[in-house]
Amino acid sequence: METKYLKINPADNVAVAILNLSAGETISVNGLDIKLNEDVPAGHKFALKDFAVDDHIVKYGYAIGHAITPIKQGDWVNEKKIKTNLSGLLEYTYNPAHETLEIANKNLTFKGYKRKNGDVGVRNEIWIIPTVGCVNGIVNQLADQLRRETEGKGVDAIVSFPHNYGCSQLGDDHENTRKILRDMVLHPNAGAVFVVGLGCENNQLPAFREFLGEYDADRVAFMETQKVGDEFEEGMAILRDLYSKASKDVRVDVPLSELRVGLKCGGSDGFSGITANPLLGMFSDFLIAQGGTSVLTEVPEMFGAETILMNRCENKELFEQTVHLINDFKDYFIRNEQPIYENPSPGNKAGGISTLEEKSLGCTQKCGKSVVKGVMKYGERIQTKGLNLLSAPGNDLVAATTLAASGCHMVLFTTGRGTPFGTFVPTMKISTNSNLANNKPGWIDFNAGVILENEPMEKTCERFTDYIIKVASGEPVNNEKKNYREIAIFKTGVTL
Repeated sequence: METKYLKINPADNVAVAILNLSAGETISVNGLDIKLNEDVPAGHKFALKDFAVDDHIVKYGYAIGHAITPIKQGDWVNEKKIKTNLSGLLEYTYNPAHETLEIANKNLTFKGYKRKNGDVGVRNEIWIIPTVGCVNGIVNQLADQLRRETEGKGVDAIVSFPHNYGCSQLGDDHENTRKILRDMVLHPNAGAVFVVGLGCENNQLPAFREFLGEYDADRVAFMETQKVGDEFEEGMAILRDLYSKASKDVRVDVPLSELRVGLKCGGSDGFSGITANPLLGMFSDFLIAQGGTSVLTEVPEMFGAETILMNRCENKELFEQTVHLINDFKDYFIRNEQPIYENPSPGNKAGGISTLEEKSLGCTQKCGKSVVKGVMKYGERIQTKGLNLLSAPGNDLVAATTLAASGCHMVLFTTGRGTPFGTFVPTMKISTNSNLANNKPGWIDFNAGVILENEPMEKTCERFTDYIIKVASGEPVNNEKKNYREIAIFKTGVTL
């Protein structure tokens, strides 16, 4: 029999339509016959009981808001009928809740690149990075020419990463730019990096080179275009030398414990917290059990579910850091005179998500049940294996760039609506539903919608793990095939 609905938690007082349901249809939920009073789109909620104004709506076993109008059993429950319970800043108390996960170590490996400093990459690419937006045209021309000369052979890709920053920035904005560009230069997915500056920008090359700390001088080169004659000829000579070195690198067997993945969602729908996000959570727990690392970000989409993450912190110090992670972002909204809880987006609402609590409870499922081992500020790099929390906004391009900059080898990106973009590491799209996967095969890399079609989550996760190992070993994802590669840097202040 075709499954028409899902009641996620026994405590829930709403259920989710798996298919488009019609007014007048009778749905049997745990032996209770419910006649639908109106059409309910797939991914959306319908009421299992009558609600008075201010009654709590419960999904995932947690309140996701309260009724702002009377709701009858069988009504479609959407953002016009319920409102968030969240408001203002909160006080938090550490109540440790650590779950012991019995997951075997399978001693899996992937084919990666070992770098001179002992780090490992899943790609061997040549990156051309501008210190300032003024030289974007130059770095694009250099990348185009090197691709023509080499016909794309010998390395996995040759990519320039234009951006708008590096000058006319003050304070945190200037430091954010420096940190993200530094993190890119030091990223192990690059077999060689060419940093191109102008000469008069805030982000001066000599200071930036010092800011890098230790780096492989054989694989990282610099050019200040105001100090050379023909910047194109000079740049190509440098790139040819870098290419000759990087093109000799080969893949070797590497333990899965070296893999670092970023966890991201965008264009979420009512199925995100049922299929793709729990799938990422199961994989994240598996990877961590193998000794690997996963990173969760999108701090504004932790609001409403933050206490779950706080209580999974390994110790009180990490709890306090997570409290700062949350409250610092709330202060950012307040400083800019914006509402803290202005979420979900129009696309989220169209997909069946009505409040921020509902979005956050689905979003945070991406990190499974593992203990939080590290908390990072924006632009910081991973220091601790296991589950890490990272400060960044929910914006897809900014958050994905931040995850990659932290040292993640790839970003696992769940979506119910679809998106084509990719950041500077492989950006794998996992669909929450099969319709999206079927309609956008050029965007979607893996379909988690089969979980709605009764494939067991464990079987889906086994296939997903196999696919991730293939990608880590060199199989390109769609954003790489189409050369959709971008970076976006978080900006908070004044531009001169």
